[in-house]
Amino acid sequence: MTPPAPAADLRQLGDEALREHIATELTRARVRSTALTDAVDEPELVSQHSPLMSPLVWDYAHIGNQEEIWLVRNIGGRQAVRADIDQMYDAFQNPRAERPSLPLLSPSDTRGYLGQVREKVLGVLDRVPLNTSRLTEAGFAFGMVVQHEQQHDETMLATHQLRRSGPPLQAPPPRPAVTPALAREVLIPAGSFTMGTSTEPWALDNERPAHLRDVAAFYLDTTPVTNGDYLRFIAAGGYDEPRWWTAPGWEYRQRAGLTAPLFWSRDGDGSWWRRSFGTMIPVQDDEPVVHVCLYEAQAYAAWAGRRLPTEAEWEKAARWDPVSQRSRRYPWGDEDPTPERANLGQQHLRPAPAGSYPAGASPHGVHQLIGDVWEWTSSTFGPYAGFEVFPYAEYSKVFFGADYYVLRGGSFGTDRAACRGTFRNWDYPIRRQIFAGFRTARDAELS
Repeated sequence: MTPPAPAADLRQLGDEALREHIATELTRARVRSTALTDAVDEPELVSQHSPLMSPLVWDYAHIGNQEEIWLVRNIGGRQAVRADIDQMYDAFQNPRAERPSLPLLSPSDTRGYLGQVREKVLGVLDRVPLNTSRLTEAGFAFGMVVQHEQQHDETMLATHQLRRSGPPLQAPPPRPAVTPALAREVLIPAGSFTMGTSTEPWALDNERPAHLRDVAAFYLDTTPVTNGDYLRFIAAGGYDEPRWWTAPGWEYRQRAGLTAPLFWSRDGDGSWWRRSFGTMIPVQDDEPVVHVCLYEAQAYAAWAGRRLPTEAEWEKAARWDPVSQRSRRYPWGDEDPTPERANLGQQHLRPAPAGSYPAGASPHGVHQLIGDVWEWTSSTFGPYAGFEVFPYAEYSKVFFGADYYVLRGGSFGTDRAACRGTFRNWDYPIRRQIFAGFRTARDAELS
């Protein structure tokens, strides 16, 4: 088997090589989904571990249902496998809190259903003409399904973090950082850059089109804010001082009783611990803080005399190469992520220490922009000028507006197929169960 092609080269692949790449990515996603669901017994699969999340078995069947709708029926023109379950696994018709009350497929029936769908999908992949429509260009519809499955795998990983019973998930810890001490911040010079993409073959509609954005000079943290940084905010009474919080942030902090990141607790001698996939581990000072909401990130930044970066600032820092004067796919260049460049794909179950992965640094010396923790930005989620819905409005358009804030960069639970320099994630500002952290910025004229 030939090595997987970089995503940027998919349009240059011959027909057979493209089909092989798609099959590899479909298989890689399914291996992960299977591992996440095989890790626990049936009671754990069908339980709802938080009203914020679906039962694991719902996510698993939903993955198969979306694959059937898009690839078996829409692309392949084949007869439906289970049209009777479409409504039950429609995320818009069934809020998460209500999904346990549905007559969901059992774990064994779900596995059988996914097997049937995948068998038909591989038959479609063998026979359907590629590059004959926008949906099949460079295998886009297949890539959309791969990304959808990997995104739900990260959602299922977050559900595992919320579980309080059953076996813990396990993975080796990240290696200690080997980078020499880094400067706290770097200057990102003023100027325009190309934001978004019109050429990434599997990019989703909200990443498009490519367009010029002018960004004033600013300073950006070289690494995400660490637990040690955040502990100083806590020790300084940051959760008790309204002046550091926005009005909605302070209201939520009081209503939710926030006193530390989610899953953190303090023992009798004052040491901080956090729950991590079924086990308690010490809070490590040098790891990026995770499981904080936008409001907590904003409060920390205000306390530190800084702010969160805008989405455009984040992307310029992650993609703009001042030497070639162009926007790259990733901070390190156009090549796909590797374990030497980023902490992605659930290879570890925690962020790596700040300063890890020097091979993944940007030309300006900004580290860990990809992987480790999703990074909150100060920008709400909206369309770029020239945005077009493709292939359906419910992917992006229905979420545009002031209710959702953009997160960038991916986390240790994000797969490389669903993460790139242009990829945009979004969520409510109160969300803490996601693998989110942040880094801070400041205006250059304040220096």
